[in-house]
Amino acid sequence: MLSSTNAITPNGYVRFRDYLQKVCGISLSDNKQYLVASRLGKILEREGFSKIEQLVDALERLGGSKLKEEVINAMTTNETLWFRDSHPFTILRDKVLPEMKVSPLRIWSAASSTGQEPYSISMVIEEFKSSRPGVLKAGEKIIATDICTNILQHAKQGEYDSLAIARGLGADLQRRYFDKVNDQTWKIKPNLSSRVEFKYLNLIDSFSMLGKFDVIFCRNVLIYFTVDLKLDILKRMHASLKPGGYLFLGGSEALSGLSDYFEIVQCHPGIVYKAKAL
Repeated sequence: MLSSTNAITPNGYVRFRDYLQKVCGISLSDNKQYLVASRLGKILEREGFSKIEQLVDALERLGGSKLKEEVINAMTTNETLWFRDSHPFTILRDKVLPEMKVSPLRIWSAASSTGQEPYSISMVIEEFKSSRPGVLKAGEKIIATDICTNILQHAKQGEYDSLAIARGLGADLQRRYFDKVNDQTWKIKPNLSSRVEFKYLNLIDSFSMLGKFDVIFCRNVLIYFTVDLKLDILKRMHASLKPGGYLFLGGSEALSGLSDYFEIVQCHPGIVYKAKAL
């Protein structure tokens, strides 16, 4: 393995940081050389690059290549767990879903990682429908997107090992909504996975082709973007919400400068953002 001291030069780091922000919006601070070295070390070694500048040269020369996909996959953070932070899912169950009356329910889980968020949403829908027979008669669809292609493949399979299952999922829900594949692996049941569709999406690109949504979950991803890019994405998400639709952000994220687009709804505990009519 190449040492980070030799491979990640100051000039090369700046070039790679600018490239990464351009192609996927991830904004690295000035002191993340160690992170780049640890995540790209195997790729640099395999390709025979002694300096990260050589990797950037290859990426710029090859354009939309398999190498670019590998680099983005390596640099993408995929930290997740079932029912992360809990409050958003309680708000979805107790406030948002009861308001959905007529049209088919459409929910977008942006930056869905290995699938825990969209499958958790599907569990909430299942529990809500069981407790209130006859609701959501028009059906439900969850669109789950991510930029990391290998993570999307994992999510589509819907299979999780014992460690991943244990992160935020109670034993009762595990028994109810998963089938045991073997001693170490469980698979999400078809009645939950059938309402989830996984798609590749780079949030810096247009997402108007996804259509309109009643609810958008965009949690713990905007923290990696610049202020200007955050505002751009949030304005476009507002345009993707139906009138009065809801936006969920991560616990450390907040809307700033968008009071004309969203109103804060206090739910005690937790908050959600409701799209205003422009």
